[in-house]
Amino acid sequence: MENDIERLLFIYALQNAVKHNSAPKSGTVIGTVLGKHPEFRSRAREIGPLAGKAVAQVAKMSAAERKSRLEEIAPELLAELTETHEHVRELPALEGAENGVVMRFAPNPSGPLHLGHARASILNDYYVKRYGGRYVLRVEDTDPKRVDPEAYGMVLEDVEWLGLGITDIVYQSDRLEIYYDLCRKLIELGGAYVCVCDSERFRELKLKGKPCPCRELEVEENLELWQQMLDGEFYEGDVTVRVKTDLAHPDPAMRDYSAMRIVNAPLHPRVDATVFPLMNFSVAVDDHLLGITHVIRGKDHIANTRRQRYIFDYFNWKPPVYRHYGRMGISGVVLSTSGMREGINSGLYTGWDDIHLGTMRAIARRGIEPEAVRNAMIDIGIGETDISFSWENLYSRNKELVDPRANRYFFVPDPVEVTVEGAPRHEAHAALHPNDPSRGVRTLIAEGAILLPRADIEGRSMVRLKDLYNIRIAWDGDTPRVSYAGDSLEEARSEKAPIIQWLPADAKLPCTLLRQDENLEGFCEPPVAGETGNVVQFERIGFARVDSVEGGRVSAYFAHR
Repeated sequence: MENDIERLLFIYALQNAVKHNSAPKSGTVIGTVLGKHPEFRSRAREIGPLAGKAVAQVAKMSAAERKSRLEEIAPELLAELTETHEHVRELPALEGAENGVVMRFAPNPSGPLHLGHARASILNDYYVKRYGGRYVLRVEDTDPKRVDPEAYGMVLEDVEWLGLGITDIVYQSDRLEIYYDLCRKLIELGGAYVCVCDSERFRELKLKGKPCPCRELEVEENLELWQQMLDGEFYEGDVTVRVKTDLAHPDPAMRDYSAMRIVNAPLHPRVDATVFPLMNFSVAVDDHLLGITHVIRGKDHIANTRRQRYIFDYFNWKPPVYRHYGRMGISGVVLSTSGMREGINSGLYTGWDDIHLGTMRAIARRGIEPEAVRNAMIDIGIGETDISFSWENLYSRNKELVDPRANRYFFVPDPVEVTVEGAPRHEAHAALHPNDPSRGVRTLIAEGAILLPRADIEGRSMVRLKDLYNIRIAWDGDTPRVSYAGDSLEEARSEKAPIIQWLPADAKLPCTLLRQDENLEGFCEPPVAGETGNVVQFERIGFARVDSVEGGRVSAYFAHR
């Protein structure tokens, strides 16, 4: 048996040294062995000297010798390390980025950020960090109908949570005079005109590739109409400024698109104005004036890129380098801002952080780390192929982060209270973390009644209670009769008995585990109450973020397995 322990300690000392390219840590090696081989926990004190011997032996080896030896005796552990390193992706280089970049993330303040925003914001942030330069947060708030005053603060909070390296913050509503001035200049260049046609009539002409009568107005007449717009002499729907494009363009949506319009209601929360630019005009102007060098956005914006090039061409500006990535389908959560708001107002959702939503704050409430979101989005990359968002990849990335930190506890859902006949009083000492003995243990005393998860014992004749002993179960209808079946782990394995969690009936805390499908009610270990705000692992169930403790009841949000 001692030879087995020595061999395991040596193997995991090798893996630890190869992983970190340094001498192995004795405590980490011990924790790994005890976590993967709990049958040795009763001999934890004996393992210390043996671990020291293994660590000293590995420390004398060169990096090449360590890797070669690990490949020889435990190639599967070397493969684990290789897979982890291969998982770190580097995105394709950007054209013309060698001397630095200026990128932008441009959300509309209609609500908080969601997973769709995360992709654009993180990919841009990746390249700013890679090449150096500036990262502009441009809040595109020139459509009063889509502005939620509370969203200004939510967007900034979400940007901070994501850890974006923003260097400049710009609000388009502060730049109206800039847009007005350049709109006037575009009219003077003959690149735009003021249209007072009925919208339906204009649409009919556009579809036929024919000009509306306003297109032929002289520059002076257009400038006069433009001034009347600014002076408030027109109302919403009466007039619009259009950019002159190619009326024979095969895509009717490209023909003489709108650049400026009037919005009388609702009133904008930040400015006293009624004339506002549409997206393609303001975006082109700002990309130039803010010095944006590269634009990364979805391929649903390809048509907008073409529209914006007209503005660049009229003013003889150099356009940014554009990269358009494929669409990302996201299932399982609600992403529509209007749908989310409607659900919140109706009481269907508890707020913007309801776990059925795809907002960053909902993701965070479940215990997903911002770094996990970042890694998952970089994994997806900037390819042009349409893809489906992988929740499993996000969970895997998050597990890499939370698993080393999350303390372990028992949670018993839908509990059955039983008394184990013939069982001796027993103290179970379960590690707070299997790979970090320094954190200590939780002590659970089995004396009298205990709680077992109903689903895990139904139909079973024998189970092993984790860190405790074996029990046999006889069924009288739906009522289990439970008796002590010894301490032998080998016997439990030979009978293929599952290892399940349990709790002393007199040392428990009510707990609700909130999940997207259905909530689980049960009990957890009392120390969980001290983990508010932290992610823990409920053994055999999964990782969860402890949200609150109120009235002696724990509320925790399920993250993933």
